[in-house]
Amino acid sequence: MAARRKIGVLTFHRCINYGSYWQARCLVEGLRSVGHDAELLDHDCPRINYVEWRCSLQPTLPQPTPRSEWSRYKEKARKFFAAFERLPMSRRFSLYDPSPLDEYEAVVVGSDEVWNLKHPWYGQKHLFYGDGLKTERLVSYAASFGNHDADEGLDDYWADRIRGFDAVSVRDQNSLALVRGHVGVEPELVLDPCLQFPEVIRAAAAKDEEPYALVYGHGFPDWLGPALRRWSADAVVRLVSVGYGSPFADESRISAGPLEFAGLVAGAQAVVTNFFHGCVFALLNGKPFVSVPTPYRYNKVRDLTAKLGAERHLLWEEPEPRRLAELLGGPPEQGVADRINDYRARSAGFLHAALA
Repeated sequence: MAARRKIGVLTFHRCINYGSYWQARCLVEGLRSVGHDAELLDHDCPRINYVEWRCSLQPTLPQPTPRSEWSRYKEKARKFFAAFERLPMSRRFSLYDPSPLDEYEAVVVGSDEVWNLKHPWYGQKHLFYGDGLKTERLVSYAASFGNHDADEGLDDYWADRIRGFDAVSVRDQNSLALVRGHVGVEPELVLDPCLQFPEVIRAAAAKDEEPYALVYGHGFPDWLGPALRRWSADAVVRLVSVGYGSPFADESRISAGPLEFAGLVAGAQAVVTNFFHGCVFALLNGKPFVSVPTPYRYNKVRDLTAKLGAERHLLWEEPEPRRLAELLGGPPEQGVADRINDYRARSAGFLHAALA
């Protein structure tokens, strides 16, 4: 265990998104579990709050949200607001002026897309590159450039700021290539905090009487719904969508909060997703899963499954019914769990050294 340090964690901790909430909570509580005095740095921006809240009520744009679902999206947002207030956080400060913050022995930037220059509202915000922070050590943990592809390069302006970090780690090969090729630093490849600190996620399995497969995401290709309906009929498994309405699910639990989401994954027979953290939670729980990546999440999902040897769970086109049944009928092979354990040890070693 490293010496006890006062640590600030800088990430996207107020997004109304299951993955963002849980990665923030797992990282800050994981650091506290090994003896550090860690808290989330509670940055605030009224304009970003507005677009975040508006997106939470119309999450599937440009496909409009049916009026009949509005109240359930509002309830979901209220559950997130309540969950945010239970997180260990600093005093609130402006995203553009961190001067009111105390000094920290270390600030850990990440996980999530903290370096994604294309993020629709957090892109190119200097705070996530360390500007203005009062700290002895600046560390990135599982930082990602999201859909900013390595082929697009990285401007020297941003590369110089990453060079100011004392220790750098990323969570995907795309981000590793950007840092290695344009910053001139060899970063460590580490696990997302949800996989690194699974003990933080203690939600009990959902108590549904009938078996169900969990659908997490939206904007799926047209072929997926009919294929899943055929599979669910053959397997006698209901389809339950979480967080979003689904035209092909038997039930849509739009209003589920972050704790309910964790419980629903834990209780599911299988997971169908096109989100990065849908894959992460399926892997965390050892669930059968398939992922149909969208262009926005392509880098993240591709690199996660490649890193852990789970590429076979990605679907790029409609599969044969037999293959879909195989993927949703049994957990990922043992080698995937072994790789998670290997990366967990590597990630713990990085944090220990970076915070020593």
